[in-house]
Amino acid sequence: MKNHKTIILSNQEISPGYYRMRILAPEYSRLAKPGQFVMFRVQRSLPPLLRRPFGIFRAGFMASDCDGMAEKEFIEILYKVVGSGTEIMQELHQGDRVELLGPLGRGFDLGDPHEEKILVGGGIGLVPLYMLAEKLIETSQVRLLMGGRTRNDIITVTEFERLGVETYVSTEDGSLGEEGLVTQVLQRKLDKYPKASVYACGPMPMIDAVQRICAERGTSLQVSLEALMACGVGACLGCVVKGAGHSTENPRYLCTCKEGPVFYAEELDWNRLEQQNSAGGGCH
Repeated sequence: MKNHKTIILSNQEISPGYYRMRILAPEYSRLAKPGQFVMFRVQRSLPPLLRRPFGIFRAGFMASDCDGMAEKEFIEILYKVVGSGTEIMQELHQGDRVELLGPLGRGFDLGDPHEEKILVGGGIGLVPLYMLAEKLIETSQVRLLMGGRTRNDIITVTEFERLGVETYVSTEDGSLGEEGLVTQVLQRKLDKYPKASVYACGPMPMIDAVQRICAERGTSLQVSLEALMACGVGACLGCVVKGAGHSTENPRYLCTCKEGPVFYAEELDWNRLEQQNSAGGGCH
């Protein structure tokens, strides 16, 4: 984990309301693991005072602008404009100064290389799945089920296809791909590939439905949870979720930032998660 005072390399709108930001980030290609995140802060203004968590979509290298200079190492984050913090972010440009703390958190377990892998993502939930797909595709057959309310929520399809990942798109309004919920596609794929392992990230109602489907079938499931965070290192206890086996006499709490954000489904108390989400648990 490192704290970098660095600069933005680019910040582009890729779909209405969705942005891809590329940030200069030395050593992240070596350090970052699929499913990890960074705490991000804008340096040029006081608000928002606290850092915001963003999953790492990609880590890589790009050629320098100057001949003979070393390649620039970068990370990319994707974000949707939903509040004051992301409204500030969309106005940032190349060269603007920002701070990164990371890489943080527990990432995905790559599992048995001989098993089929099914990735399920909705909207910004696709972010941690790209680096995961990069690793899994080296040894496994990988299928990605992408879901959204409309075609505007379906992002980065080309990037996944270039990796060799089979992609399936569904939208609730039928504006792109199959009409319906991505969980309906998951049920069909698990009928065809019953021994596949599933990895999921997205809105909590989608994650909850994926968990129920996998639990009924005894399918291995890892989920990346989205949570409000203040510190990112387990100090503030602002992102705790209740673990499996939780009771009044024997409470068990897990920090999403430190013991997650990736969990095996059986580590979590899903009844409590559903109640917490209904009470106002949010996405970053």
